[in-house]
Amino acid sequence: MNGWVDAPPPRRGLGCFGRGCLILVVFATVLALACIGGMYWGFQRHSAIIHGIYWLTKAQALAQKPVPIPEFAASDAQVQSVYERCEDFEQKAHAGQPAELELTADDTNTLIATKPGTRGKMFVSIDGDRLRCQSSVPLGEIMGRSGYYFNGDIVVELNSEESLENPQLNRITVNGEPVPGDLLNWKYRSKRLRDYVIDYRNNSGVGTIEIRDGKLILKSRTE
Repeated sequence: MNGWVDAPPPRRGLGCFGRGCLILVVFATVLALACIGGMYWGFQRHSAIIHGIYWLTKAQALAQKPVPIPEFAASDAQVQSVYERCEDFEQKAHAGQPAELELTADDTNTLIATKPGTRGKMFVSIDGDRLRCQSSVPLGEIMGRSGYYFNGDIVVELNSEESLENPQLNRITVNGEPVPGDLLNWKYRSKRLRDYVIDYRNNSGVGTIEIRDGKLILKSRTE
């Protein structure tokens, strides 16, 4: 059967990891949305507002209408296979064991298609060490402000493993514009965005990400 599908029945702990896996899959999207969040939170916290407005304007990332996103159809067999491999990686990572998870573009889009929050709003393609994520996300779903969309053509190029403990932003662009180098130092509730990424690293057991040979590769944190 082809078409949009829902995720299989929840497995042990997969819900949390599944969400986290998507965070990694669309790592650049999260950083870009963090920039939007920085602008929004800046109105309330008096921080990051100038940087956020300037960057969003420069990248032309805000619009009043969505842009078309390529559709993806996943079969039941694809969904089952991807979830089983994610669950196996999750269990080993939480146990502190060496583990590696390879995700093709189809695997990644299968995960996206089975999550209501991302279905139809993101599409990933991978060419060598270059990952492209096309996104059109209603901002009302992120920060309660309807009428605008984050429309981002996001490109991540990694030629080596990237640690979540100290992620670099100089290989990420949104609509052709580089993500601000100091983005992860912006604060939300007196906590740097970098610290939220580190918290995910510690809780998920994921240590590094890599884009190589047309695949997104996750490795567990063993130290």
